[in-house]
Amino acid sequence: MDKKILVIEDDRFLSSLMKARLEKEGYKVSQAFDGEEALSLLRQQKPDLIVMDLIMPKVSGFELLENVSVDPQLNHIPIMILSNLGQESDIEKVKRLGAAKYFVKVKTSIDELVAHVKEMLNL
Repeated sequence: MDKKILVIEDDRFLSSLMKARLEKEGYKVSQAFDGEEALSLLRQQKPDLIVMDLIMPKVSGFELLENVSVDPQLNHIPIMILSNLGQESDIEKVKRLGAAKYFVKVKTSIDELVAHVKEMLNL
């Protein structure tokens, strides 16, 4: 069975880059470009992993995390944050809301991202 990943990123270029690289590794990847669309897709698809940004239109990543954390249908899905926010307070907040890993975009290569995805999906 293919592992499903939902990439939630409003930067369409970066989202497409992540999607292409993860699909090359054999994952089934869906994309959402804002938090509102993401919440809808999460409920429909129930992915095995979420890779998401925090700064997004309509519903922020923080709000999305809050919604996911209280939803028994979704709160078991591991979440990896990939954001430009690098302050300790932001990192602590998302971990309190259930994020398993946090990476700062400018410090993380696509290869590192893929390695962490594999680790989180136990492959």
